[in-house]
Amino acid sequence: MTEDVWWAVARSEEVTGDKPINIDIGDQPVVLWRDKDGFVRALEDRCPHRRAPLSLGCVLASGAIQCGYHGWTYDGESGRLVDIPNLKGEQKYPPIYRAVPFAVSEGGGFVRICLNAKAAAPVSPTTETLPLSGTENVSLSHEHLIAALFDDPALVIAIKGVHYTPYLMSELAEQNGKLVLERSCQWKSPHWPAPFSSDFPITLRIGTDPVTGETDLLLRDNAFNTLLSATVAPVPAARGVTQVRWRAKLGSTRPGLMAKMLGFGTPFRILPSVNGAALRTLKPSASIHAAALREEIRSHQAAAHNVAA
Repeated sequence: MTEDVWWAVARSEEVTGDKPINIDIGDQPVVLWRDKDGFVRALEDRCPHRRAPLSLGCVLASGAIQCGYHGWTYDGESGRLVDIPNLKGEQKYPPIYRAVPFAVSEGGGFVRICLNAKAAAPVSPTTETLPLSGTENVSLSHEHLIAALFDDPALVIAIKGVHYTPYLMSELAEQNGKLVLERSCQWKSPHWPAPFSSDFPITLRIGTDPVTGETDLLLRDNAFNTLLSATVAPVPAARGVTQVRWRAKLGSTRPGLMAKMLGFGTPFRILPSVNGAALRTLKPSASIHAAALREEIRSHQAAAHNVAA
């Protein structure tokens, strides 16, 4: 796992000062909570004393986190041990028991974590917090989830009334460091879309970060009205599962009956389970080009980093 990568590991409303929560970045467990000033803190989710999960402990009025096993207490910003029950005097606390801290950034309704505690804060793509949101644990690896999103979005996401076709409005390309393609779509109706059709009244633009897989989605009609916009943030978790947080917003102008129907019920969902039969027979298409572009972008980024160093 690359240490200087920022992962959107939680929606802002998921992290409170009432109870710590656990998330994963690959095989690295992380505990999150808010301190008394409302700042999000992140430590390795293991108490250095007996390796118990700190997420099973509690947040004290001071904003520090206390392990539920023996009551050892840690400062959220530095991971420093600040209290052991029945043992007073900070000078007696061995530094080996410091919890591992991680860098935190919050913006646009997401909490982002970097495993490098000294990493510079990321440039937030937007400060707007999209009002619709959710979290799913998807039974698919991070790499395969991103590939499925490129090859057949229907395996991963559901937008109310939208049928994704295999036809691309524009081929996958690199734009401003993201992998971008636009897929032709149709509205589902009593007359199910024919497998061959030249009528594509809507398109879905997909723009994906090549490392994290964080993806901006834009559903538009053929008059370029924005019907729905969303940000999908997948994070690799333990045992091959991918934790996916998302935020979405309906467009203010949605002409047409089917577009207006997006405002009723649930307009956007991440599917928690994947159709195994459909996934097995899915032929790699855009994901092949995405993999090649991803390696090219990573090589350029590594070269730029070496030059800067």
